[in-house]
Amino acid sequence: MKISLPTLLALTLAVVAISTSGPLIAYAAAPALALAFWRNALATAVLTPAALVTRRAELARLWRGKEFRWSVLAGLALAVHFATWMAGAQLTAVATATALAATQPVWAGLIAYWQGDRPTRAMWLGILAAVLGVTLATGADVGGSGRALLGDVLALIGGLAAAVYTVLGQRARAQASTTSYTTICYAVCAAVLLCGCVLFRVPLNGYAWSTWLAILGLTVGTQLLGHSMFNYALHELPATAVSVLVMLEVPGAALISWLWLDQRPAPLAWAGIALLVSGVAFVILGSAKRRPVPVNLEL
Repeated sequence: MKISLPTLLALTLAVVAISTSGPLIAYAAAPALALAFWRNALATAVLTPAALVTRRAELARLWRGKEFRWSVLAGLALAVHFATWMAGAQLTAVATATALAATQPVWAGLIAYWQGDRPTRAMWLGILAAVLGVTLATGADVGGSGRALLGDVLALIGGLAAAVYTVLGQRARAQASTTSYTTICYAVCAAVLLCGCVLFRVPLNGYAWSTWLAILGLTVGTQLLGHSMFNYALHELPATAVSVLVMLEVPGAALISWLWLDQRPAPLAWAGIALLVSGVAFVILGSAKRRPVPVNLEL
């Protein structure tokens, strides 16, 4: 498969961008709920003017249709994803949290099975490998730090929420463009997270400039730039290939957190992460025999 230089550069930039997500979350000196709110609020502020200028008629049509309801539900699931995954990344090792949150395709495969879509043999093997990988990765924290184990659980819930968000998003995207859908979804997500911040009395300001830079990096780098570059690559690569490339975020985040934050997961955790990533790749490749795998880039 021949890939043009612009696409190769776009993929490289996208992988680097999304790989910074976990390290930036761990670095930022702010509660996870506040980080999640500002990330989505700023993304909404960027997308809304573009949507109102280019998609005004579509937004008016969606408001009266079922796609709007699916978009709202997807926004709720996305809020759960961000709240849990970002909290997990602050409590446990970035590499482990990133790998656990990346189980989204595994959860999506199980949801499809629950809906009557039988997984292929390769998918079942991938799911089994992923489960064993999760067991090893989280088992490294059992008997050690209770804080790290809680982070593992939250990151895993974040992966499940991401799968629900993706499944709901597929329904919303049936009649909605990417711009309209993401604008509605991010706005709902930001509103829900704002309610959570108010409910739990999480401060939304008074942070150091380094934290605001981290929030800016999460918004521009991970949420807007990374997502856009992967979507750009879809004009040359199938969705399955892009989905597998997204998994490069796990070793990328591990390397960045090691060099920047001096985080070194236990050897057992590394083994679990490797098995988990391999299992997820098998799920993605196995599902390609039936239908394209939805790509979630929201980490």
